Amino acid sequence: MPSSEQPARPTPADLAAAQGRTIPDVLAPDLRVLFCGINPGLWSGATGHHFARPGNRFWPALFRSGFTPRLLRPDEQDELLGLGLGITNVAARTTAKADELTADELRDGGRALVERVARNRPRVLAVLGIGAYRTAFGRPRTAVGRQPDSLGDTEVWVLPNPSGLNAHYTLDALAAEFRALRESVESA
Repeated sequence: MPSSEQPARPTPADLAAAQGRTIPDVLAPDLRVLFCGINPGLWSGATGHHFARPGNRFWPALFRSGFTPRLLRPDEQDELLGLGLGITNVAARTTAKADELTADELRDGGRALVERVARNRPRVLAVLGIGAYRTAFGRPRTAVGRQPDSLGDTEVWVLPNPSGLNAHYTLDALAAEFRALRESVESA
């Protein structure tokens, strides 16, 4: 049974020291869905856990969409593997905001992501951030949802960025997009 104790919050010094760090992927071969963030934020860099910043809606959207049986905390990210889910990023470098990344970093990250997908063969790659996907893959007219192109046998979806800074999507709307992906995966 998971601990109900919340992990310690990073201090301002911890967050400052996290700039430019990388964190390990939550990854295994043949996952159902590999979720791909833009890049780790400072909270993630400080804690070593994906989507760790309070206010990030990844974990609530994952739960509300039915991907997880309960609301997981970022420090429980390894439990995703048992559910056939994983996490990676387009760009590995930790920043305070994704807009600190250059277009070249995103394009390089897109190429590395294609290699990661080829090696690990997830059924679906779900990129969480339409702008990052457009830049990384040179697809300026991409819309949210299933993409017409795949990466080998891996289906590609683009979902909204779950960052609390993305005011275009409420948590309910975000969960609905995640649910559409889950229902597609389960019906395949």
